[in-house]
Amino acid sequence: MRKNQIWLIIVGLTITIISAIYLKAPLAEQEGFLAEIEVDSTFFQLPTLYYGYPIDSFDIVEGKVRWNQNLSEILSAFNISFQDIHTLAQNAREVYDVRKLKAGASYAIIHNRDSLRTARQFIFEPSPTEYVVYNLVDTIYAERQQKPVEVKERTLAAEINSSLYNSLMDLGASPILVHRMVDVFAWQVDFFRIAKGDKFKLVFEEETVDGEVVGIRNIKGAYFEHWGKSYYAIPFETEEKLDFFDEEGNSLRKTLLKAPLDYTRISSRFSLKRFHPVQKRYKAHLGTDYAAPTGTPIRTVGDGVVLEARYHGGNGNYVKIKHNSNYTTQYLHMSKIERGIRPGTTVKQGQTIGYVGSTGLANGPHLCYRFWKNGRQVDALKVDIPSSGGIDSTQIANFKVVSDSIRNVLDQINFETQEKLLAKIPTQSEDSPTQ
Repeated sequence: MRKNQIWLIIVGLTITIISAIYLKAPLAEQEGFLAEIEVDSTFFQLPTLYYGYPIDSFDIVEGKVRWNQNLSEILSAFNISFQDIHTLAQNAREVYDVRKLKAGASYAIIHNRDSLRTARQFIFEPSPTEYVVYNLVDTIYAERQQKPVEVKERTLAAEINSSLYNSLMDLGASPILVHRMVDVFAWQVDFFRIAKGDKFKLVFEEETVDGEVVGIRNIKGAYFEHWGKSYYAIPFETEEKLDFFDEEGNSLRKTLLKAPLDYTRISSRFSLKRFHPVQKRYKAHLGTDYAAPTGTPIRTVGDGVVLEARYHGGNGNYVKIKHNSNYTTQYLHMSKIERGIRPGTTVKQGQTIGYVGSTGLANGPHLCYRFWKNGRQVDALKVDIPSSGGIDSTQIANFKVVSDSIRNVLDQINFETQEKLLAKIPTQSEDSPTQ
């Protein structure tokens, strides 16, 4: 065998051995020769990451913020000086103010593995979808990070035995989903008069983080059967705004009038602290005052049912109307209530329900107009009133294609084969929607 051939064999074997060491794998059998290389398995081991930080050489303490607990109290046990905590609070203010740590929120501390247990990072979760890292090593700073959100399409269907709220809770859904459903069908379904046997179907997108449900992204289609009548909700984007329509392209939402009368001026706006002109003290004014001459007709801003029509204390003569499951309005200080307006009466948008006056606690003729949305009094001037328009004729063909597709999906959902959801979205309130 020539010297150059021997040299080539030696070089080839050398390359093969080096490759095997690098790949932590045994040599392949070549020309009857089999060899196995022992390699330290820890040499190529990837570090364990926690919120993106390697922690193999450190320890972790996890906990939840207690009521009235501050950052100084948490970090004082981890060899962090008050001066460093003050510096951290100053440097992190624009990222997340450490003075606003929320009770019950999760946190973690990565600290040295020694007797001092000096903290290196303090990690706080202000919400299920994000976390803030406060770095305590070398440069003191804070950075806010988003957790990856996974979106899953889900379906739900059920026959209602008591209420929509209970039916969705029985399926493991969230109160947030209840409110979204109520908002979609607010004008078609009286959720305070749900009949046993009413049914619903729903296709929606669910957001999860670390396997836990954190939000509802989109309702992709819905069906509700109420008192024997069927309603479809088809989402469709018009003029860069997503809204819901029936299968023919008619809007599911009805609009409300911006104001309940032709007024001269607004004399007082919605305020949580206003000086009362009669009582001479500061108190909340949860309405909008329209100054107008006595006898000016007051009209209801939308279709609805009269809840109350009477005289009472500071309100004077007033009328209260429920428009749907979301909206209720009230009209105070009337000189008189229109004939025929009484509890249970159905009224139409623009119908006169009374006349401007100064009854009750009022120092002049005006209408105090109050507005409830989802059971809370809100500023009527800041409510985003939905449009009641239908699909434009130029878009109706595209809408029909979308509508047929969504209806086909909804029609194939079986009421009897629905699985329960595994998790509910954490919320501050578990109450069902009330008016």
